[in-house]
Amino acid sequence: MTAVANGSAADRARAPRVVIVTGVSRFLGATIAARIAADPRVHKVVGVDRVDPPGELAPLLRDVAVRRVDLTGGASSLVKLGAEALVHLAVVSSPDPDAGGRAAMKDQNVIGTLQLLAACQQMPSLRRLVVRSSTAAYGVSFRDPAVFTEDTEPRDAPRGGYGRDILDIESYVRGFRRRRPDVTTTVLRFAPFIGPQADTALLKFLARPAVPTVLGRDPRLQFIHVDDALEILRRSVLEDHQGTFNVAGPGTLTLSQAVRRSGRIALPVLEPAMHAAASFGRGVAGLSLDQVDLFVHGRVVDTAKLVREYGFTPRSTADAFDDFVQAQKPGAVITPALVAAAEQRMLDMIRSVREKQGRAGR
Repeated sequence: MTAVANGSAADRARAPRVVIVTGVSRFLGATIAARIAADPRVHKVVGVDRVDPPGELAPLLRDVAVRRVDLTGGASSLVKLGAEALVHLAVVSSPDPDAGGRAAMKDQNVIGTLQLLAACQQMPSLRRLVVRSSTAAYGVSFRDPAVFTEDTEPRDAPRGGYGRDILDIESYVRGFRRRRPDVTTTVLRFAPFIGPQADTALLKFLARPAVPTVLGRDPRLQFIHVDDALEILRRSVLEDHQGTFNVAGPGTLTLSQAVRRSGRIALPVLEPAMHAAASFGRGVAGLSLDQVDLFVHGRVVDTAKLVREYGFTPRSTADAFDDFVQAQKPGAVITPALVAAAEQRMLDMIRSVREKQGRAGR
């Protein structure tokens, strides 16, 4: 292990001069890199990703030194940059069939994080490490408590790939904390992002004219507005906040309330059909198994520790969701024909799953 001097309290409390941000080819990473670069106390921000950022993010990254680095192949090139803070946002929440699917997602999340932490281990200048995690770390089951605190252990391991990746990532980060106690290590367990700019599989699902739901279930959901998430990330880089924190908007919405607020209609589906579709890799309108389980059991986390430590309260889940709804383009009028088409798509999906199950049982 590289020997590192702890330094004075005043030195450790100041803003970092050089910051590395991973995952800058996506909105969250590019935006936080730009906000950190705009702080006059920060001399340089290096943005890292395995692919070049798309053109629409170029204006955000004009003051960021962008490097193309595939973390799964190692991150040794980052060691000599003299970074005093590193923000790890290159965590994928859903597989991209066009980019290697679930196997590539796991490599990026698990192997990429492991390689990055190995590089962090060798950075004598590093004082702060901020890691994107998720409330998916708690899993979901009928045995879960009504509200999760940061100390709650999952009753059942997550069934979906993303939740399992998050558990692996946090395990590696705990090991890093033990090896580098001189580094302030912040783990942020984000609820699902929402807001005008957010573009996730879950939000695309909720923006559909007819939203498949689990028959007989109405789970409680929490979201975090993307602007509030960015503020928490910014403070985590510029200030010392040691520990693991739940990051979510206060309050909850039930799924039925979310569907009504967005002007959509619910399309109830039997739970086995939803799970079977996700398990066989088709998903339900793009949902993963993690998200299907969320729509069965829901998940609520306590944010008292976050508010106390940061002195910042995110806007409520209801207000964040309303901001998302108001930003949506006017959708098509929900007509009987539209409902019938949605029902037919769901029937086709169920029929396809049954055919796959039949072939697998032969």
